[in-house]
Amino acid sequence: MNTLISKFPQLLNVGRVAYFDKRETLLNEGDICRNVFIVETGCIRSWFNNDGDDVTFQFFFPDDIVTSFESLKNGYPALYNIESITAVRLRVITRHELLQLLAEDTNIKQAIDNYIAERMYHYQKLFISRIKNKPQQRYEELVSTQPEIFEKVPHHYIAAYLGITPVSLSRIRSKTSLPINNC
Repeated sequence: MNTLISKFPQLLNVGRVAYFDKRETLLNEGDICRNVFIVETGCIRSWFNNDGDDVTFQFFFPDDIVTSFESLKNGYPALYNIESITAVRLRVITRHELLQLLAEDTNIKQAIDNYIAERMYHYQKLFISRIKNKPQQRYEELVSTQPEIFEKVPHHYIAAYLGITPVSLSRIRSKTSLPINNC
């Protein structure tokens, strides 16, 4: 998904640079989203509250675009929170700036439409994986597709992303890292 910024570096000329501390909320669940964030440094997560439990469903790293597109576009209340995991440097683009850019450049509009479609596909895969796969399978899938995530993100967030407790994640990791003994 990082290709959007590399294809359209002019996105980095719109908006302003902003710095946020670790665990700072960029968008609250229920609020109307008014900005698009491009991660320049650090790590962000999207999460929602499920009866007091925090459910992380996506992580964002440098060059990723973060927003609640449906809230930004249609004025719907955001269904989730956006929060920095680490201190971050972000490019903040307002809704007005984005709409102006999209009106001026149809190539960027098409690229953003494609990016949104990719995110929808990601969410569908996550949704289906949560239904059909056991925690061990979800863990193995994450290790095979994003092994670097374990170095960048605290494990309690990864556990929430996988839909398990931190203790279960620890057990799965210890089982998986043990050598197989066929004796």
